[in-house]
Amino acid sequence: MPTPAQNYMSAINAYKMASRGLPETETSSGNSLQQGQFADLVKNAIQEAVKIGERGESLSIAGINDRADINQVVTAVAEAEVALKTVVTVRDKVIDAYKEIIRMPM
Repeated sequence: MPTPAQNYMSAINAYKMASRGLPETETSSGNSLQQGQFADLVKNAIQEAVKIGERGESLSIAGINDRADINQVVTAVAEAEVALKTVVTVRDKVIDAYKEIIRMPM
């Protein structure tokens, strides 16, 4: 299973290739990433962020019940925070792009 950092790097590489006008590129796993798969990439990144958040919540509950190491709890919560901030930032950029498109003259 790819780590969140790998998912984010895949998204960054997709942006780079799209900005250069290239229709597809090779991902780190050797699969071909085509333009139509961008929505799937975003969907998978969001699903991964949800999983990270759920893991942080479950470890927090386990930590409250003295069944988890405090270092694990802090790490999981920090990962969840970073994932949430990333999702919010991407959402804000999408909204800004939409507003910019709306302002374009026809």
